[in-house]
Amino acid sequence: MATAPTPPPPEWAPHRAVWIGFPSHSEIWGPDFEIARDETAAFADAVHADGRGETVLLVVADEEAERAARMRVDPGITIVREDFGDVWLRDTGVIIDGDGVAHDFQFNGWGGKYDFPGDEDVGIRLAKRKRMKVADHDWVLEGGALDGDGTGLVVTTQQCVLNTNRNGFVTRSTVEDWLYRDLGFDRVLWLADGLVNDHTDGHVDNLARFVGENRIAIPMAADNDPNWQIYQAAARTAEAFGCDVVRIPSPGRYLDRNRDVVPASYMNFYIGNAAVVVPIYGMPADMAAVAAIEKLFPNREVVGLRADHILTGGGSFHCISQQIPKLR
Repeated sequence: MATAPTPPPPEWAPHRAVWIGFPSHSEIWGPDFEIARDETAAFADAVHADGRGETVLLVVADEEAERAARMRVDPGITIVREDFGDVWLRDTGVIIDGDGVAHDFQFNGWGGKYDFPGDEDVGIRLAKRKRMKVADHDWVLEGGALDGDGTGLVVTTQQCVLNTNRNGFVTRSTVEDWLYRDLGFDRVLWLADGLVNDHTDGHVDNLARFVGENRIAIPMAADNDPNWQIYQAAARTAEAFGCDVVRIPSPGRYLDRNRDVVPASYMNFYIGNAAVVVPIYGMPADMAAVAAIEKLFPNREVVGLRADHILTGGGSFHCISQQIPKLR
């Protein structure tokens, strides 16, 4: 029997670099296109931190996007041109384990919802640019669907990973076997559902994030919060599993221009070498959430940056990034 890989390091472990997707197709983004670019550039600059952070590889799809990116970001940021459909590299990119192997899973547009040319293999192309060893896997898994604490413990949601629009009818036991075989995770914390109206079918990086070994952050509902039952259920499940649960304020009920509920979340923060970047949305709880997350990372600068326009595409800072661990 083959030896399982070393699990991916936790996000707070040192990074060699990070890929960040830069909005490159106006037809996908509509009226939010240019401001989403501004928000992405601000995020990239915060992670780079004038060279004190990590190498930022800002991925653009074409020459026009390359020019637009270069006008917006610090000179020290590296622009990488590689064809892709949309910016969500957490899901279309590879997942790198503790041995430095890049794991490329199947991607089917979040259950067949969004099929953009280039997204199906952009991760493997980026990994090969970095001369990584690549392991191919024949089942659908997106990086935003899981979060690990570096000890072999991973959290995910049944709504997403067991959804029949990914891998058909599979059991929790089967997925646990696959997660161990392919990524070395030997314990799985199964939460039930993700946020209301999340078109990823409940990615866990909008709901629960590890912030230390066996320590997990989960939102605390605001007034009139459409996700209050989801948050409560997730916290109870994590506590029963034996995790140390930290509660973080929620943005509450966030509506788009059509008055539809949108899955805005402070949990979609990115943990960089120098800074933790928290998405904020012009909501009353913005600064309270940043302050709560700041307490969890006393050795990093914690900054809140607006992500309203990135959110119109369905995600935020964590969703558009994928770190490359520094292993040696």
